[in-house]
Amino acid sequence: MARKTRKEHRLKRKARIRRRVQGTPVRPRLNVYKSLHHVYAQVVDDSAGRTLAAASTLCAELREQGVRNTVDGARAVGALVARRARESGIRQVVFDRSGYPYHGKVRALAEAAREGGLEF
Repeated sequence: MARKTRKEHRLKRKARIRRRVQGTPVRPRLNVYKSLHHVYAQVVDDSAGRTLAAASTLCAELREQGVRNTVDGARAVGALVARRARESGIRQVVFDRSGYPYHGKVRALAEAAREGGLEF
């Protein structure tokens, strides 16, 4: 029997989390994704299937500042997604870490979003 990879374990945790965490129009879901090169965050209303606000290290606004795929970059993405969500009238979200440990970049993004005015 083949051993599972780290990615397979993360996807199993992600599925377990997503069974309980769902975004609604009143309290959308703040989703985090990390690749090897970038950090992404989206505020999603799952009932309508719409992305209400998004930010990543690919955004022109952050690339001009020289933001990279680091903890500081994740912090900048968290602050930007919080600002964009608040401009859309969103104050409360549920946090979806997508199976990643609440550590490093994920934690920095979450704390910056809280400092930016989002409640979760």
